[in-house]
Amino acid sequence: MWSLSRLPVFGLSFLSASATILQNGQPRITNSPDTRIDPSSYSFNTHPRNASEISYKGRWDSKYVSWWSAPGIKFGYTGQIVAITFGNWTSDGVLVGYRISGLDWMFTNITAGGTHLFVSPETPGSDLMAPTSPSVFELRVTNWAYGIQIESVHVAKGEKLIRIPDYGRRIEVIGDSLASGMYTSYEGLSSWAYGLGAGLGNTEYSITAYPGICAADQNCWGNPHGQVHQWFYTSDTSPRASVMYGDNPEPWDFSKRPATDIVIINIGTNDQNSHNNVSTTIYIDALTRIIQGIHGKWPKAQVVVMSLWLGFYQSGNTYLPNAPQGFVNEIYHMYKWFNSDDYLRNPIVYDGVTKKTLKTGKKTKPFVHYFNTTGIMQHNDIGPQWHPTDVGAIKVASHLQQFIKMTFGWEFYATGPEVFHETEYWNDESGY
Repeated sequence: MWSLSRLPVFGLSFLSASATILQNGQPRITNSPDTRIDPSSYSFNTHPRNASEISYKGRWDSKYVSWWSAPGIKFGYTGQIVAITFGNWTSDGVLVGYRISGLDWMFTNITAGGTHLFVSPETPGSDLMAPTSPSVFELRVTNWAYGIQIESVHVAKGEKLIRIPDYGRRIEVIGDSLASGMYTSYEGLSSWAYGLGAGLGNTEYSITAYPGICAADQNCWGNPHGQVHQWFYTSDTSPRASVMYGDNPEPWDFSKRPATDIVIINIGTNDQNSHNNVSTTIYIDALTRIIQGIHGKWPKAQVVVMSLWLGFYQSGNTYLPNAPQGFVNEIYHMYKWFNSDDYLRNPIVYDGVTKKTLKTGKKTKPFVHYFNTTGIMQHNDIGPQWHPTDVGAIKVASHLQQFIKMTFGWEFYATGPEVFHETEYWNDESGY
């Protein structure tokens, strides 16, 4: 995996990072360019971070600091120059992926407070102006625990930024380490949650997932809150969020973006772990309130609740799934309750900031769906750290895409540009 030195929170020491992808325990050979420059050596047309041409993807706070998994920015541009100046709240050394239009992802490490040149005449593909016109620049943060702060965006003198309209459909994934990309090669950009959103094509996606977090609002593996609380806020539960905001983070302004169409929920493995001492009742209550919170913010959104998986073990001459597989019956019964006539006649909404519930008094159509993950992954799709491998993540994303297509009629629009990076494995030797 791509690893960072995750240090305790003393001052700002946690912001330091090192870049090594460990592939099955061995360093992977990478050729990420050093993109940092001295901006005084260039003549730029500079745009402020709040320029209307810049689209922010995922969750960003009022300081233009990114949070959660795989947040990013996107804009069109003219010319062959794109540079970005990053603020001091950037995690020093954080790895980002960036691309030109539909070309492959490139990666580089970012310096806090530095300016980085991502596109120049020497960048492969920078001179290709068709069929996508104008050229589109996209950048995504790969590391789930770290983020960037945007200060300004630069293009060549005489050139300009162009706003790229948002796609017409939206999806959000709410989860923990399994959704955030922990232990996949490029973390957020190798996660099944990213693969689902990007793999559908022509879809805006946001991943509010963080490792170790529970659904229940309690401390789990160092996370001070659970998703029943944190989903309603801009920042995640990372140490850097604690340094910036303490226990008073910015509530997320749901009016900033159009309503999400589909929400995928995959959370509960940390609640299920006996270390965190979460009862079944508390877990189901939290998961129920998350769904009611979604319905309160986005009344027309369809919610898909995934069953959980907890890995496999060798039993004699075969492999079997670990038992129990994590609140299997309880999640299914909750899904059925949401679809009961009694609930649909008088649904309840929840607000995680005020902690208030409210009966709407308005009958609603069924909006909660159940996705059974049984059989999608096998024992070798789970890595030694109990998380999906890159292949496992691809399998989960692919099955979810088909489920969404069959359930909601969404067509696939990703028709060529890569989604997952460095997954081309093949054999050129046919004579062995």
